[in-house]
Amino acid sequence: MRIGLRLLLGFFLVLGLALFVVLRIFLEEVKPGTRLAMEDSLVDAAYGFAQLAAPDMKAGVIASGGFAQAMSALPALKPNASIWGFQKDRIHTRITVTDARGIVVFDSRGQDLGKDHSRWNDVYKTLRGEYGARSSGESAYDADRTVMHVAAPIRDGERIIGVLTVSRPNQTLEPYIQRSRDRILNWSWGLLGISLLVGLLFTWWMASSLSRLRGYANAVARGERAELPRMGRLSGNTEFSDLAQAVERMRLKLEDKAYVENYVHTLTHELKSPLAAIRGAAELLQEPLPEAERERFAANIQRQTERLQQLIDKLLGLADVEQMRQLRDVESVDLSALTRELMHTVEPRTRRKGLRVVDQLGDGVVVRGNRFLIAQALQNLLDNAIDFSPPGGALTLRLAQAGGGVEWSLRDEGPGVPDYAVGKIFERFYSLPRGEAQEKSSGLGLCLVKEVSDLHGGEVRVDNVEGPRGCLATWRLPA
Repeated sequence: MRIGLRLLLGFFLVLGLALFVVLRIFLEEVKPGTRLAMEDSLVDAAYGFAQLAAPDMKAGVIASGGFAQAMSALPALKPNASIWGFQKDRIHTRITVTDARGIVVFDSRGQDLGKDHSRWNDVYKTLRGEYGARSSGESAYDADRTVMHVAAPIRDGERIIGVLTVSRPNQTLEPYIQRSRDRILNWSWGLLGISLLVGLLFTWWMASSLSRLRGYANAVARGERAELPRMGRLSGNTEFSDLAQAVERMRLKLEDKAYVENYVHTLTHELKSPLAAIRGAAELLQEPLPEAERERFAANIQRQTERLQQLIDKLLGLADVEQMRQLRDVESVDLSALTRELMHTVEPRTRRKGLRVVDQLGDGVVVRGNRFLIAQALQNLLDNAIDFSPPGGALTLRLAQAGGGVEWSLRDEGPGVPDYAVGKIFERFYSLPRGEAQEKSSGLGLCLVKEVSDLHGGEVRVDNVEGPRGCLATWRLPA
């Protein structure tokens, strides 16, 4: 399982459990909390009504006095009150009064007159000076529809002469309880959705940061020229940025070490041949020789010295390009003009070999890049084509717009690339034998072309072509 999915599942699991526990507590507390609030208001009402009923109770006219007349009118009242969107069009409160024996002497609805309530908790406890309250079914046949009863003592001095009970159906609270539950559930689902979105963004951020680092590490492992990924503004100065910098430092140290070791081995190998030739010629020159042979050996020393100098120069140039992390001194480069300028410098060589140059470069084809590096790459491609071209052959230079970029191409009429060497021509120190007894090159020229192309975000390739047979070197660059 990928780390992003693990993070998302873990985050969602923790969030779901927390939300489940909190939501369950909230929902379970809605009904008791609402009923507690109603009970509190009924206590106030019961004690207030008990004070009003006390004079009639003392006078023995509780069933017909002013208090009874006022309370009996309650069921007929229509308040037409709008309470937070709920319409209240009747009074649900019921008032009952019992005497000191627990016998009902007044009922605002006239239902229980004369009945014995002395066993009900509200009356029983109140007559004993305790807090009396109960919640029971409206009738013996409907125990689910409960009514809350709260009682208060009616006193004559310190003596309890009766009990006044205020009751109200719990069913009247259900709309408020249900709305509270619905709002809690709706907000909970909204919170869950927002939290899930935040979790997705957080997981995406972490997974994408790790993915970029992994891609960078894999590219480095494959030997590609990889750029250190940017962690973005969200990452800031975080562990991801520190990890990216640590990986980059490790890569640089490992590359530098491997680079030095590789160059020491390859340079040592390449220097052996010209140094051996110089040493052999020098030893022979120490002996008496005919003038012609002495000149031949001296010329050989001169050629091998020039070869060593070219090898060192190209090696230094390639080393500078390979160690370059990004382009410097970027400017607009006119490829048409630059190619013609380079062709002018190699004109003596093309004339010696009798090569024809076909110019299809056009004018004003411009790219952005480092002019010096592009010139080095083009020079190496030209030198390579001239070396492999047969006397009297043709070099065709062409520039064209291609796929939003620029395509520079050079076609010669040489022998082409052997099948065994097709995948190796851009490797360092790999070179094919030149014709006309030319010295074998170092193979660094095309390697430098490849490195310069990668730095500019381009693509270079060499393909065999027919009609007539030859090689086509193509370099595609962003416009």
